[in-house]
Amino acid sequence: MTVSDEQALAERVVAGMVAKDSFSRWLGIEVVGVRPRGATVRMTVRGDMVNGFGACHGGVTFSLADSALAFASNTHGHVTVSIENTIAYPKGIAVGDVLTATADEESGTNRLGFYRVTVRRAADEIVALFTGTVYKTHQPFFPESE
Repeated sequence: MTVSDEQALAERVVAGMVAKDSFSRWLGIEVVGVRPRGATVRMTVRGDMVNGFGACHGGVTFSLADSALAFASNTHGHVTVSIENTIAYPKGIAVGDVLTATADEESGTNRLGFYRVTVRRAADEIVALFTGTVYKTHQPFFPESE
């Protein structure tokens, strides 16, 4: 498969995922970049996303990073599922912050992929660091193309 074929497949898969992903739409996630084994997404923190302290709920940030992971790890065209994730929150996040999550595969085997997702806000400030391990199935994302 050529580089341009890999890029076209990545874009097609992510478009198909986004079309069915009600939760990412509810979060307000916008896909701003797709590449083989990588994706960048963005969202703005709303008032209904805060915890009891008025800060962005950690689950919202986790979900943003998890969506970036899902899009990135499925770009090769077979269904991939997350099996382990961790996140660290080095800085607080407030209502109105525009968050950008960039996911890239750091290493992979035939069955596993290891990803790092960095979440930033304005001025390239890192607000969360997420790692994810995914399991690569043999199930094609587009069964009709197999």
